[in-house]
Amino acid sequence: MRNAVCVLLLSLHAAAFAQGVHPVSGRRYAGVMGPAGADWLVRPEREQEEHPDAALDAIGIAKGSTVADIGAGVGYMTWRLAERVGPRGKVYGNDIQPEMLRQLRRNMEQRHLSNVEPVLGAIDDPKLPAHSVDLVLMVDVYHEFSEPQAMLRHVRESLRPDGRLVLLEYRGEDPAVPIRPEHKMTVEQVKAELGPEGFRLDRVSEVLPRQHILIFKLAQ
Repeated sequence: MRNAVCVLLLSLHAAAFAQGVHPVSGRRYAGVMGPAGADWLVRPEREQEEHPDAALDAIGIAKGSTVADIGAGVGYMTWRLAERVGPRGKVYGNDIQPEMLRQLRRNMEQRHLSNVEPVLGAIDDPKLPAHSVDLVLMVDVYHEFSEPQAMLRHVRESLRPDGRLVLLEYRGEDPAVPIRPEHKMTVEQVKAELGPEGFRLDRVSEVLPRQHILIFKLAQ
């Protein structure tokens, strides 16, 4: 009987793990977009739907700063960041997929940007240098992480004491936003998941038509 119970418990644990559910919020992980979706990342409609430059205006990107674009894909936001930090600044373009980074490199070369360093990360570690980043940006990325708690701990280690972590996520509170539910998040979900990992919500900007801009700082 005991063996049967143990098998049942192990089976239930394995099923929960396979579903990919966050242990704090109960949110289901969305999964990572593969290189086949690269064209979607640079679709012409994206600028109208997401207003990327307005987002960066709202965040505030300082000249000469060091920024990490986690889940950079082919560099849609990376090149905008590189132009804003200027030649004395630096951008780490991070992704876990080598093909995405190959396309990112080509895109940076075509734009003659030399202040971008591609970084191949892991599902639980962005592989950023410790205590050296002013801003970590994740645009429609955090909800895809399969190891969000480990990722956040490494992000925290990469930030300078006054550094910021900024998430853009489609509004989970709004059923009119035409995105699958697992690709949207509410402000409360994000707060619940980031708080235990040492981040405090500094402010939320709602200047974008479909996405929250959630700006976090390190908890003291």
